[in-house]
Amino acid sequence: MRMTDLIAVKRDGGELTTEQIDFMIQAYTRGEIPDYQMSAMCMAILLRGMNDRETLDMTMSMMHSGEVMDLSRIKGLKADKHSTGGVGDKTSLVLCPMAAACGLKIAKMSGRGLGHTGGTLDKLESFPGFQVGISEERFFENVNKTGLAIIGQTADLVPADKKLYALRDVTGTVPSVPLIVSSIMSKKLASGADILVLDVKCGSGAFMKTVEEARELARGLTRIGRLAQRRCAAVITDMDQPLGWAVGNALEVKEALAVLRGEQEGDLLELCLTLGGLMLTEAGLAEDMAGAREQLLAAVREGRALKKLAELVEAQGGDSRAVYDPSLLPQAPVVLPVPAERAGTVSRIEAEKVGLVSMHLGGGRVDKESVIDLSVGVVLAKKLGDRVEPGESLAEIHAPSEEKAEEAAQLLRQCFSFSDTPVTRPAFIKDIVR
Repeated sequence: MRMTDLIAVKRDGGELTTEQIDFMIQAYTRGEIPDYQMSAMCMAILLRGMNDRETLDMTMSMMHSGEVMDLSRIKGLKADKHSTGGVGDKTSLVLCPMAAACGLKIAKMSGRGLGHTGGTLDKLESFPGFQVGISEERFFENVNKTGLAIIGQTADLVPADKKLYALRDVTGTVPSVPLIVSSIMSKKLASGADILVLDVKCGSGAFMKTVEEARELARGLTRIGRLAQRRCAAVITDMDQPLGWAVGNALEVKEALAVLRGEQEGDLLELCLTLGGLMLTEAGLAEDMAGAREQLLAAVREGRALKKLAELVEAQGGDSRAVYDPSLLPQAPVVLPVPAERAGTVSRIEAEKVGLVSMHLGGGRVDKESVIDLSVGVVLAKKLGDRVEPGESLAEIHAPSEEKAEEAAQLLRQCFSFSDTPVTRPAFIKDIVR
């Protein structure tokens, strides 16, 4: 086979065969196809698209470009969750303990934050001593014992995606839905879970800006999941403002703990109940979403979900006392309220810019080598639709110094817009795709 012939097929709107796709992916992973030819193919896919069979073939070839996790040593149904990324997204810290407390096994591989989005591994490392790099043997042992383990992705998992993603990022081909679907699903299928729920975010702080774009992606993800013989469902959620109230690693952990203690309701809890409900119904552990929600809420009320998080932290070398005493988590030396300068109703909070404020404080990475400050970030006091008076706090800045706090306060004020008339808060959950 010649790569030039394959490029021409896709350029002219044709279909690539299973054999052609596998040749292309495996040869590119081995370095036998140069970047300039794969760039041309990615652009052809962006412009011409792929059907479900081609997308599935590409997903499976990428999945088999490296290590595939065999979770058969873990007893019971294994579930996993993926988010397309957002600001203040601490969902895994709440959802995974809730689901494990209801009888599911959560064998999860997560990533680190880069830029304005946070990473689950960084948040978990807010617990002193927490280890994300435990051995595979210990990973399986922990899931069998406690029902829950969260680790970093291994270097050998889906190497094709690492190469392709870096290439797409610099060639203007990131927005292609078949390429996004194969990127996400190859990693999730290689991780080995039986059940996969997907949080597809839309809005100003998300990659998909409209509900229509998010729905197209959600349908593509769930179709490929089902074709790959996985139980799969997706939720489309709002990211026109940060999820929950806190943005920043230890601050988000504190918020997650408040939800698990039953002290906080709102969009974060609602998202976890919806994703968890899909997990339990797909697993056959609940007849319907109403019954699943009640199981999850009971796990919170009875303290079982919080206990599961403590077990996770302890099993991976962390100080589980911080689960019950958040004062043991990293604390920023400076906390500065940001007062409103005018009266009005909050009409807009630019989620991505709020994430960049946290990054400016040291809570995010400019590149993979950056060292982050786990203690810093922003805690919102007002959200869309809330009334605010002059001098009333919009948020708190948690900063390493007074100077950084003042700079962040000025940046944060620019994230808020106000209206003189009432503002209706948009629906948080836009759709469920099964």
